[in-house]
Amino acid sequence: MALPIRSKARSFFRFILRDRLRTRRFCAGGSAKVQEVPVGRVFSGIQPTGVPHLGNFLGALQSWVALQGQYDSVLYSIVDLHSITQPQDPRLLRQNVLDMAASLLACGIDPERSILFQQSQVSEHAELSWILGCLTSMPRLRHLPQWKMKSKQKNEGSVGLYTYPVLQAADILLYKSTHVPVGEDQVQHLELAQDLARIFNKQFGEFFPEPRALLSSTRKVKSLRDPSSKMSKSDPQNLATISLTDSPDDIVFKIRRAVTDFTSEVTFDPEGRPGVSNLVSVHAAVSGQTVEGVVRQARGLDTGQYKQVVAEAVVQRLEPLRREILRLRADRGYLESLLVHGARRARALASPVLIEVRRLVGFC
Repeated sequence: MALPIRSKARSFFRFILRDRLRTRRFCAGGSAKVQEVPVGRVFSGIQPTGVPHLGNFLGALQSWVALQGQYDSVLYSIVDLHSITQPQDPRLLRQNVLDMAASLLACGIDPERSILFQQSQVSEHAELSWILGCLTSMPRLRHLPQWKMKSKQKNEGSVGLYTYPVLQAADILLYKSTHVPVGEDQVQHLELAQDLARIFNKQFGEFFPEPRALLSSTRKVKSLRDPSSKMSKSDPQNLATISLTDSPDDIVFKIRRAVTDFTSEVTFDPEGRPGVSNLVSVHAAVSGQTVEGVVRQARGLDTGQYKQVVAEAVVQRLEPLRREILRLRADRGYLESLLVHGARRARALASPVLIEVRRLVGFC
């Protein structure tokens, strides 16, 4: 994709400034204050499930946006190779990739401050996955929690489902990533990437850095209909999940129907009152307040009244995102060209790494 000249110039000067300074200067009271920008590379991926839901936004995407200003190199991948571990309709998959790209942009992912790309368009991911797979034992993969869970649900699992943690490790190591934002349920998969970096380095010489976890501080958003489980797009109950493109009326209705309990007072007690506590967590997250702060504000309200307060806060936070997603989805050509450009930038980083891996392994 040919970027506008102004955009190219901005990108060029941003690169020069990063390379020379790696710092940002802020003036306060006439004096210069220097804030170090951590030297490192952040990588994370998200499956193309279409438009994300509220849990995705609060649990991952908000921190992704923030990381763009905290590290000097950031890559975000729409990991469609991972998605085909489950059966996919090809036409729907293509659309879901574009919908996810539109959603990430609307949420604040800036293609000038980060590299946004489609995983399958950078073939180096698959080749490094094969090499790392040959360094991974079968018992190591069998002990990973998601294989146990998903294979039991289906009573069997594909080879791709079994080995996709190795592909995850390849995604990370291919860019010599130093930091990976993860939820608690993904820590063991990141540990596999760390193990494979150590194994490769021991066998072929020091090459890959061991990536470190950036754990999200946001509580997981629970299902509105079953607060014992997390919010999920695959939930068969439509009222359980809030999509970023839900209308204000839909959001109000879903929160009004959210499962709580028979105690009218608003308190935060995740163990004893998971439904009400889930609403409190959501309210705090979308409004940028603390849990204690929103509970104080809710004094004197019963849970029915409080649901209306939460719904209004969620609508206020999500409505601008909804409108921007719909606008971007209507411009398919722009989204496709943006992903092509992102893949070129990602490949420019990935290709030299894989060339050296091939040399170290003995392929050339």
